[in-house]
Amino acid sequence: MTVARLGLFAYGSLVSPESASETLGRPVEASAVARLGGWRRRWSTLRDNRECEKTFARRDNGGLPGYVLGLNLEPSGDEAEAPNGVILELTEAELERLDVRELRYARFEVTRHLGQACQLEAVFAYRAKPAHFAARPPHDAIVIASYAAFVESAFQALGPGQGELYLGTTGPPPVEVVEAVLVEDRIPAGNPRRW
Repeated sequence: MTVARLGLFAYGSLVSPESASETLGRPVEASAVARLGGWRRRWSTLRDNRECEKTFARRDNGGLPGYVLGLNLEPSGDEAEAPNGVILELTEAELERLDVRELRYARFEVTRHLGQACQLEAVFAYRAKPAHFAARPPHDAIVIASYAAFVESAFQALGPGQGELYLGTTGPPPVEVVEAVLVEDRIPAGNPRRW
């Protein structure tokens, strides 16, 4: 019996082999650098900082931000906006483990949007579930500085021009970027604690 070759299009923190390996418990390397046509990357995934599995406080004054923004995929008709990222070859069980990590996101198939970069039978990506999508962020939302820096450095490590392409196809966060510390932790094993 042949097992289907499956993959993930990573466009945020999972671009980092370190981050993907932490969740999956094995070394992970990208099989290809790619762009995802028909989509754009935006700061539009929202989590309630006080009610979710991890609560962060501002490092400067200890205050608790109301919400934290993360990266997301949104449909786009402008191919210039197509986000860059990497394709990770994974098993079905590993995709299910990522479903636990990406609990505010829904997994969906993007194989046909990857063109020649895709050598796998099915490739998936994550986008915010409707309850966690914020077209406009609340006034008390932030982006955690360690998250923004980690993702940018993961793209810089992909090779020449990839960091610039990431910044150009993402744009700056629409809210304040804040140094923050974890103050409450109910995080499932394998999920990042830095953001």
